[in-house]
Amino acid sequence: MTKLSTIIAASLLSIGLASPVQAADSEIKWKMQSAYPGGLVQLGASGKYFASQLEVISGGNMKVKFYEPNALVPALEILGAVQTGSIDAGWAAAGFWAGKVPAASFFGSVPFGPNAGEYMAWLSYGGGQEIWDELYKPLGVKGIACGMLAPESSGWFRKEIKSLTDLKGLKMRFYGLGAKVMEKHGVSTQLMAPGDIFPALERGTLDATEFSQPAIDLKLGFYQVAKHYYFPGWHQQASLLELLVNLEKWNALSDTQRSQIDTVCSANMQLTLAEGEAIQFDALATLEEKGVNIHSWSNEILAELQKSWNEVVVEESAENADFKRVWDSLSAFRAKYSKWNSVGYLK
Repeated sequence: MTKLSTIIAASLLSIGLASPVQAADSEIKWKMQSAYPGGLVQLGASGKYFASQLEVISGGNMKVKFYEPNALVPALEILGAVQTGSIDAGWAAAGFWAGKVPAASFFGSVPFGPNAGEYMAWLSYGGGQEIWDELYKPLGVKGIACGMLAPESSGWFRKEIKSLTDLKGLKMRFYGLGAKVMEKHGVSTQLMAPGDIFPALERGTLDATEFSQPAIDLKLGFYQVAKHYYFPGWHQQASLLELLVNLEKWNALSDTQRSQIDTVCSANMQLTLAEGEAIQFDALATLEEKGVNIHSWSNEILAELQKSWNEVVVEESAENADFKRVWDSLSAFRAKYSKWNSVGYLK
């Protein structure tokens, strides 16, 4: 060996010895409490899909165990359990935490809000995810959009609603920011976990309810108690499913592991949206066969509801700086998006 080759070989050896050895990612085993039954189309099924696909894409390195509702904690207590680390993750929707974090509702659904494409655009390219992260950081949790639902219905009623005055005095399960709109029209609203709704309707504890899409509502059997079903879902034209992760455990993941979670959630967004658009028409036909009356709100009623929503925004923004910040961000994005929306889409 020449003197030069000896020097080169020694140098390469020293570089190799000095380089850090790439450690294998630590195996992850998480407990994930779901707010939705695993057998419930879209809502629960997508949580189970997330868990199974993450194990596949990680080569078995990341295992997330899906727990049925109430197996570890009640649905409305998932946030607190993830905060403390007593469970690693939750599968729910951000609107469930509105009582503790009013602005979180914007990351579940928005009354008269964006459709799915515009919603995702704001999250990914309009600053939405950054604000979501900043909102949740003090709580010690990370929120990730991991499912996207097509438009929902806006309510099941025992009697036909001919005007907004017919809503006055009703006790109704209602989700998210839309509940505040209904309260302006004399409705007493409460948020209930999915499994509690039908028994409450059956007993008369509730007079009415909204929950989700026709295919999901059909599964829950609301048609057995109420026969008047209203559209469009003005309060949920698009809805996000949330993967909630303890922030310390999220930060402890490798870049590869975080990327794997993001990848599976992106796929889940596409799949839930596509499936949701594909299964509603058959569900509607089945509901009609069961004697359900499908109604559409009049333009006049929708205009009144939107007027009430605008009042809610002003009131909530005045009371909560985070609420105002999220609303200002979304509104600014939508104002810019409206130009594209006006020329790019058929009306």
